[in-house]
Amino acid sequence: MTVTTMCRTRPALRGHLCAGTLNGLSVTGDAQHQYQTLHKMYNNCEIVMGNLEIVLIDHTQDLSFLQTIREVTGYILIAMNVFAALPLQNLRVIRGTQFYEDKFALFVLLNYNPNTTHALRQLGLNQLTEILAGGVYIEKNAQLCHVDTVEWRDIMRDPRLEPLVRDNGRACPPCHESCAGHCWGPGPEDCQKLTKTICAPQCNGRCFGRAPNECCHEECAGGCTGPLRTHCFACRHFNDSGSCVPLCPQPLIYNKLTFQLEPNPDTKYQYGGVCVRQCPHNFVVDQSSCVRACPNDKMEVEKNGLKICEPCAGLCPKACEGTGAGSKYQTVDSSNIDTFINCTKILGNLDFLITGLEGDPWRNISALDPEKLNVFRTVREITGYLNIQSWPKHMHNFSVFSNLETIGGRSLYNRGFSLLIMKNENVTSLGLRSLREVSAGRVYITENRRLCFLHTVHWAALSRSRADLDIRNNRPRSKCRAWGKVCDPLCSAEGCWGPGPGQCLSCRFYSRRGVPPCQPRRALRDPREFSQGGECTECHPECERIDGGATCNGSGADTCTRCAHYRDGPHCVERCPDGVLGERGPIYKFPDGSRECRPCHENCTRGCAGGRGHRGERDGRGLGGRAPTLIAVMVVGAVFLSCSLVLLALLYWRGKKIQKKRAMRRYLERGEPLDPSEKANKVLARIFKESELKRLKVLGSGVFGTVHKGIWIPDGDSIKIPVSIKVIQGWSGQQSFHHMLAIGSLDHSYIVRLLGICPGPQLQLVTQLLPLGSLLDYVRKNRGAISPQLLLNWCVQVAKGMYYLEEHRMVHRNLAARNVLLKSPSQAQVADFGIADLLYPDDKKYFYNELKTPIKWMALESIHFGKYAHQSDVWSYGVTLWEMMTFGAEPYAGIRLAEVPDLLEKGERLSQPQICTIDVYMVMVKCWMIDENIRPTFKELANEFTRMARDPPRYLVIKVSPPKTPPGPPRTPPNPPETLTQDSPSPHLVTKVSPPNPPKPLPNPPKSPKSPIPVPHPNQESGAAPPGEPPLSEKELDEVETLELEEEEEEEEEEELDGTFGLAPGLGPQRPRGSCARVRPPGAGGGLGMSPRCPCRVPAGASSRVPAMSPRCQLPCPHVPVVSPRPHDVPSCPLGVPAMSPQCQPPCPRDVPTMSPRRPLGVPAMSPRFQPRHVPVVSPPCPRDVPMVPAPLSPRVPVLSPRCQLRCPPRVPVLSPRCQLRVPPVSPRAVPSVPAPSVSPRVPPQSPSLLSAPAGYIPMNQPGLGCARQVPGAGGVWGV
Repeated sequence: MTVTTMCRTRPALRGHLCAGTLNGLSVTGDAQHQYQTLHKMYNNCEIVMGNLEIVLIDHTQDLSFLQTIREVTGYILIAMNVFAALPLQNLRVIRGTQFYEDKFALFVLLNYNPNTTHALRQLGLNQLTEILAGGVYIEKNAQLCHVDTVEWRDIMRDPRLEPLVRDNGRACPPCHESCAGHCWGPGPEDCQKLTKTICAPQCNGRCFGRAPNECCHEECAGGCTGPLRTHCFACRHFNDSGSCVPLCPQPLIYNKLTFQLEPNPDTKYQYGGVCVRQCPHNFVVDQSSCVRACPNDKMEVEKNGLKICEPCAGLCPKACEGTGAGSKYQTVDSSNIDTFINCTKILGNLDFLITGLEGDPWRNISALDPEKLNVFRTVREITGYLNIQSWPKHMHNFSVFSNLETIGGRSLYNRGFSLLIMKNENVTSLGLRSLREVSAGRVYITENRRLCFLHTVHWAALSRSRADLDIRNNRPRSKCRAWGKVCDPLCSAEGCWGPGPGQCLSCRFYSRRGVPPCQPRRALRDPREFSQGGECTECHPECERIDGGATCNGSGADTCTRCAHYRDGPHCVERCPDGVLGERGPIYKFPDGSRECRPCHENCTRGCAGGRGHRGERDGRGLGGRAPTLIAVMVVGAVFLSCSLVLLALLYWRGKKIQKKRAMRRYLERGEPLDPSEKANKVLARIFKESELKRLKVLGSGVFGTVHKGIWIPDGDSIKIPVSIKVIQGWSGQQSFHHMLAIGSLDHSYIVRLLGICPGPQLQLVTQLLPLGSLLDYVRKNRGAISPQLLLNWCVQVAKGMYYLEEHRMVHRNLAARNVLLKSPSQAQVADFGIADLLYPDDKKYFYNELKTPIKWMALESIHFGKYAHQSDVWSYGVTLWEMMTFGAEPYAGIRLAEVPDLLEKGERLSQPQICTIDVYMVMVKCWMIDENIRPTFKELANEFTRMARDPPRYLVIKVSPPKTPPGPPRTPPNPPETLTQDSPSPHLVTKVSPPNPPKPLPNPPKSPKSPIPVPHPNQESGAAPPGEPPLSEKELDEVETLELEEEEEEEEEEELDGTFGLAPGLGPQRPRGSCARVRPPGAGGGLGMSPRCPCRVPAGASSRVPAMSPRCQLPCPHVPVVSPRPHDVPSCPLGVPAMSPQCQPPCPRDVPTMSPRRPLGVPAMSPRFQPRHVPVVSPPCPRDVPMVPAPLSPRVPVLSPRCQLRCPPRVPVLSPRCQLRVPPVSPRAVPSVPAPSVSPRVPPQSPSLLSAPAGYIPMNQPGLGCARQVPGAGGVWGV
């Protein structure tokens, strides 16, 4: 993509003109960079010479600088923006000299954000009255109003074109009543001004009223205020200082008196649609127009500082494509050498490789004849680079390029070289005698064993920017002197390209344009020459030759000592003027006796032979008449000089600014190898000196040190680069240098790149300065402005950054929200990776103290054993997610660091954030698994959050923006009381600690007349089928027998697998989360679970391999919780209480904690195969007998709440829309027992018998209740 850059060097010609762009929908950089580019190009601009493209601009940006634009010569493109209104209220005309998609002059598309309410609502082109060429396309702008009310036929000049305006805003207010149905907005000031369809038939174009005498001038465009050419809003052809004209003032005008074309002192050039006195510096003059390049039959020449196109005397200069372009290969060879004949300019590059000079058998190309290289003697400019890696052995210099003046460097070789000469064994001098400029790029000259003279060249004078040289491994300077390879004595100190005075960069005494160019002092004896700036220049031909003295002191006709013919005032002329046109008519003069030209008498009309007096009177009158003119010229000259000084000052300031930006880009770019012939060096870091870094204010303190805002001032340069400096405390200075190199070689979009280190008593790490700061501070300060999409994008970016570190075997060890920085609100980067390795490189030292160790973010194996791996970073990633989702809350708030490991062993984890659904929270819980082998990888996490980011509202619920709160970490409200015990240390923990002794069962409470629901008997097992349940049918029994046979085969496979791992019988290998108990001994009762693959009854001893939380099937599992594989160790739950309910869990032994690491050898502590005599993580202790809550006491209870358990008929999914769920609420509140009526559980859910159920059943759709109830003892299967 290329942006027209004329306005960058001259933003607006005379404060009015600026260049457009031709990028389409392609942009570079982020939205902020796009806005800055737009502001630089169009600030204080009135006429856009090209296209106006406004793409990807945010709603927060100020576009008021566009109000000054009155005219666009190309097209206008407005796409994918989210600002509300377009501030082009002064735009009058779109000329349409270029079209978008070959047909449209105004193109408006997709200016809205589907995830927010920000969108383009009003075009605001209130003054737009004419589109000279091209059509209109406005589509899919969801909130754009009133564009369908605009009368586009009045604006478009071509009546054959139809505007395409569709799929825009629908809920729009009508136009104001004064607008007659045509408007740009809802107000009276937004009415469309019609200038074409309302005109009288006598008007050829536009008008300013309906009367026949109210027509605009034919040169007007876009309307007018009166009938004159100076009353136009815009010009149809050219604007000459406010007057519309068909042509600009021409360079030559016809003299009626002399019948000749004479120069016009009021010449102006056509630049777009404007007449200008002077063309921009990067344009050339062709007759009366400013053009970018001369036509084929003309050549560019410079006269009096003006670049003009003149017809060629013979063959015009020829521009040829370089190597690698078109059909040419990557080197000059015998197959393409003839295409460079008579070329004066190479558009591209020139490469000389060994395959080109010695031939390429693979491509059947013969060796190159060295004599044919002389075709390059006509080349004066190479726009790209010059690469010479092979040269004929008998040629000792590159004199074939003796006329080469400029190497443009528009395209660079490999790693930024514009002049590359290497491995030429027989070359002794460069011979580039005419080279005066290397516009861009680096100079690389190496491995030329016999090359001399290059050390004398002043390379800095050849480069416009700071010279970047790499000159080495050539012939040493001392050996060159001994060999006699030194510059000629006539050369100046600037050096030379080779031996002799013809190779001097500049002369010590004088230079002459002939040969040789440099002359000694005694050579200046030709009386027809003079010395000017050390150069010998011929005198004017009208100067008389003087022997023994100076003939002239300059090159002009007014610098002669004596004239060869006549003198007319200060000038030497061949003859006196005779009828030359002056201000007041023809001028006649005659020569006097001293050969001075004197004016004739004023009465002489055809010349004279003498003055006859009155010459003094005439001269006096002329002087008096010219006095005001001289004063005016002096005033104009003073104003021009002042403006020039101001312009030069602005150009100097802008050049300094551009130089600073280029220097920052150069210092912050990737590292490059020292030798282009070697492989790329992946190390991007530098070793800084103390003198290069200056620390400013403190940005913050972390676990390993303090972060400062600082500046980096490279040695030998005045540029100041803002950086971030982290001072590491306690660094011994003995760390591995290779480890630093490994950190410096990392470069990714989502990690903060290390610029370098500064070793010393305190290690200083230098990184890029990200002004937005850490993610932790950002989410705390902008809590109300963060969307679900942004949060999930951050999750993806942090996961991808950590996955990149994992690929490069880099363990972070200190991942937290404070160590994630924001490059922009939409881009997060991981920082501070590898710092722990700098402090403890051997991975054996572990210091446990509250100041240095981030215990709350560390995995359990890292706390206990000092073991760090990528999976321990996954644990920290889960805590970082929790920080983001709670908007910066502190994990484990109020808990001492020494207590955190014990809490983690007991199975306590951070609570579910308010904005997270269970899907996001489950990802966090998987990151906090004790067994590191079953935690997800960063690649899996990145894929998971990428999937979630496609539909953010489904996974994160942020309803409204909360009110602003004082600075500080936001509070996270605690979970409902059902999930916390009385001694929970923190509201951020879900504590599941079982009591030391099992609680005694509650006695049967007295019956309540308000509750028809009886309390289950405490001795009744939860696994037994409820009384009153009908027997299975024969078809169901066949299905159960088939499933039993299949599961017996699966059980045998599990026992074989257990033997492989050396595990005890009854413990199967780990299965996916949520699966039922794997192996049940005979006689074990049935618990409750969920499965899509088994019938709702599974006999004892059968094995269930299916997920327990599926909504497709309710089946009886063992009477133990679903995560426990040892049903014979846990007492049964009462009837009606599911195994996963937090209201009922079997008691634990006194001496075994909930998450105790005491386990059989080889079995992970968090494995669902092992829960030794204790309660699962998700449940607090409760009595074995839990009474029911009557229906009136528990209204609006969610179906999946732990306070409400579902019960459906057999083989009916719990979450099926076909089933009105019959649910018994579970609560520790005791209620009296009431006998239950006999109700068949096989009644269809929507049948009248169920909807009109007797006491004991409450339908789901009953007002005031959130779930249905059923009396224990009726048929059906329990579930969660």
